[in-house]
Amino acid sequence: MSKSTKAILIIVISFGLYFVLDDLFFKAIRNWFLEQTSQLGISHIISYSITGTPLFIGALLIGRKSAFFQNLGLDKSIFKGLLFAIICTLPMYIGFSIVFDFNADISTNTILIGVISAGFFEELYFRGFLFGLPFKKTQLGFILSVLLGALYFGSLHLYQSTELNELLGIFLITFLGGILFAWVYAEWNFNIWVPVFLHMLMNLAWELFSVSDNALGGIYSNIFRFLTVALVIILTILYKKRKGIKLKVNKQTLLPQKPGNEKDESTNK
Repeated sequence: MSKSTKAILIIVISFGLYFVLDDLFFKAIRNWFLEQTSQLGISHIISYSITGTPLFIGALLIGRKSAFFQNLGLDKSIFKGLLFAIICTLPMYIGFSIVFDFNADISTNTILIGVISAGFFEELYFRGFLFGLPFKKTQLGFILSVLLGALYFGSLHLYQSTELNELLGIFLITFLGGILFAWVYAEWNFNIWVPVFLHMLMNLAWELFSVSDNALGGIYSNIFRFLTVALVIILTILYKKRKGIKLKVNKQTLLPQKPGNEKDESTNK
């Protein structure tokens, strides 16, 4: 069995187990911790950590065990990820503060669940594990590596509406967001902190101001969101050009590679 095939099997089995645990036991685990702590946000974070156990085991099984943090992108610069995210999300904070009212109903649980937990665990599980490992460790290429995670990421947000047009809009926005976060993760040398802080700060801007009840938003909210997206793309490309670094997502890595052309992550700089 090739390394690529073995990696795919581990990823599929690990994520399948995570999916089952999350679907069947997440609420029960959270409710139990809620009874012990009386803190919904903390209980949510603990439960997310527990149901993600199969993914942590999968990351340990792929490659060297000493490379666990590297496999999930956790070994890179936190400061670089935070600084880049702050710069890129400035249009949302400035624009929202002008157009929308401050959300007086925001709470600690909102921050813990909708910002910290969503930003960290969704990026770690969907981009670090479900996208990053196939893209780095197999020959699937970018499109196939990103597709499942982006589809799943989009479907997670469908609870936000029951109206068909809104559902389609919510799915499209979050599906494309999943692709963007995966792309920026790859282009920043698989630094998971870049999409984590982007996700957190974008969610925080959405929560701090009375923008919308769902991820779709309206005209003004999307103008400022798209300005942030444009900054993410433009600044990433300019940074890599200035450093003389080749884009990781290119015509050679976009589609599946030929069998036998195993990637060597040590040369994937």
